[in-house]
Amino acid sequence: MKLVALFENRLAEAKTSVMEQLSLIRDRKLVEMKKMMGAKLDFVSEEVDAMIAEARIKIIKARIRGGKIQRRKKVSNVAGYTFRGGRLKRLSVTERRNRRMGQRRGKIKRRAKLSRSLIKRKRSMRRRISIGLK
Repeated sequence: MKLVALFENRLAEAKTSVMEQLSLIRDRKLVEMKKMMGAKLDFVSEEVDAMIAEARIKIIKARIRGGKIQRRKKVSNVAGYTFRGGRLKRLSVTERRNRRMGQRRGKIKRRAKLSRSLIKRKRSMRRRISIGLK
C-alpha cells in the first residue's frame, strides 16, 4: 500500500490504493473460506441426518404431572406416535380412540369447573366492591 500518497495529501489516489488492497485480502479470505467449507461439508451432512431424526422428538424442559416434577421429558413430535422405551411407537387404534374420548370428557369437566370458579370470582369481586377495595 502506498502511504506516500496519503502523506502527500493525494487522497483520491490513496483511496484507490486502499480499496485495491482490501479487495485482494477479501479474495484471499474467500478462497480460504471455500476450502474450509468444503472440508466441513462431510461433517455437516452427517449432522443434518442426526437433526432430522431428532426433529421427531421434542424435549420438554420441566413440567409437573401428578404433583411430581418431570425434567427433560421426551415426547413425540409426530401425530399418531408416542415415545415409549426410548423409541417412537405407533399408537394403536383403540388407544387413539380412548385418548380422544378422554379428551372429550376432560373438556366437559374443565368447562364445568371453570363456570364454578367464575361464579366464585364474581362473588368475591362483588364483596371487594362493597367494602371499597375496587
